[in-house]
Amino acid sequence: MKLPLAGFVTAAILFVADQTTKYGVTDVMKLNELTNAHYVNDVFNVRFVANRGVSLGLMRADDPMARWLLVAMTGAIAIGVLVWMFRERNRIDQIGLGLVLGGAIGNILDRIRFGFVVDWADLHFGDWQPFLVFNLADAAITIGVIILFARALLVREKPKPDSATDSRPNSASEHGATETHHA
Repeated sequence: MKLPLAGFVTAAILFVADQTTKYGVTDVMKLNELTNAHYVNDVFNVRFVANRGVSLGLMRADDPMARWLLVAMTGAIAIGVLVWMFRERNRIDQIGLGLVLGGAIGNILDRIRFGFVVDWADLHFGDWQPFLVFNLADAAITIGVIILFARALLVREKPKPDSATDSRPNSASEHGATETHHA
């Protein structure tokens, strides 16, 4: 079995980048101790949000049992992605799976350590906020899923002919000709 190196490298880089940015927000900038966002520009602020739910803040895990159930659920999904990644031969799909895996592990680690996921990226256009506050892991999971869906729906690779299932005729008998033996 060939290791999906592209997927593992992607997952590792993403995990380190995600944890580094979260460390910067909580331990360097200390935004978790402030109520104000750090203004970057007219469309982006850095703001600390303790996300106790999953995507879009759904399924909030406010008590310890819900928190650990959420950890178990997302852990099971991460294991499923890992199994898929081992079976996947396409490098682009491995990278997409690596983005999902690295992001999932980063958010799982937050939930284990803090009881919530550290979100910090506040993308907005004036007063219009098309997204909730998110983090690098969330963005990577989204991009990874888009890559996988796009490849599944739009890029259909043609199966390569296999010598055992090659449909091309290779002998006279496959054309209906009969052999006659002369003595």
